[in-house]
Amino acid sequence: MPAFVPPGVIGHNRSLFARNYALLPPEGMFPSLLPGLRDAQVYYQATPRMGARFAQGTLEVFPGGGTREPREDGLEHFVYVLSGTLAVAAGRESASLAPGGFAYIPAGTGFSFRNRGEATVRAVWIKRRYVAAPGYGAPALRFGSRETVPRTTVDDSGRWRQYLLGTADMTMDFEMNVMGFAPGTHFHCVETHVFEHGLVMLEGQGLQLLDRDWHELWAGDFVWMASFVPQQFYCTGWEGAAYLLYKDVNRDVEL
Repeated sequence: MPAFVPPGVIGHNRSLFARNYALLPPEGMFPSLLPGLRDAQVYYQATPRMGARFAQGTLEVFPGGGTREPREDGLEHFVYVLSGTLAVAAGRESASLAPGGFAYIPAGTGFSFRNRGEATVRAVWIKRRYVAAPGYGAPALRFGSRETVPRTTVDDSGRWRQYLLGTADMTMDFEMNVMGFAPGTHFHCVETHVFEHGLVMLEGQGLQLLDRDWHELWAGDFVWMASFVPQQFYCTGWEGAAYLLYKDVNRDVEL
């Protein structure tokens, strides 16, 4: 007997790639095996091939896996652990990152990572070419955790933020924030701006406006938003929602 195919599998999915945005749920994504990694793989979600000015993906590191040797590729890197525990060494510093832990590794800094635990590590991995700012030095290596970053209330609507990296720091050319929403809350307007985004749903669910269409987002989904795409988020469901947001900032436009 042939294998049973569930209804709706053939030709039906939530994945969408448009000129100025993409919605990529985890189902349907395929991993890339990279020569610099052992027992690890990357599910790329945003790259210059789609029009993005950065690269982002979900890194999976199996027990005992990691980088084959220290890596230094001239790019700046950001790693945010979703599950498991990842040991990261960069420059002369090191840290063991539990879920919510993160590392920013400046361009020109060698680094390595290893899964020394028994569970597979899943992490957000972002890399981009650093853009220096005249009159400002290079950014510093940083380790941190979402657990120690205070929530900042946006207004009395039930929205909050956690500023993880880069806020009001002119040495940095991007920010990483956690954006939170109580059930039924939303942005006060449809945003249209120069900033590019990479969004990972951490928890909850909601409706995301992208250009002229609304899309349902669930935990684990990824969204790429190019500059000036109209966007708005509305939190649905019984629980609150939160997502991790990449945002390029603090630099003038290139002409």
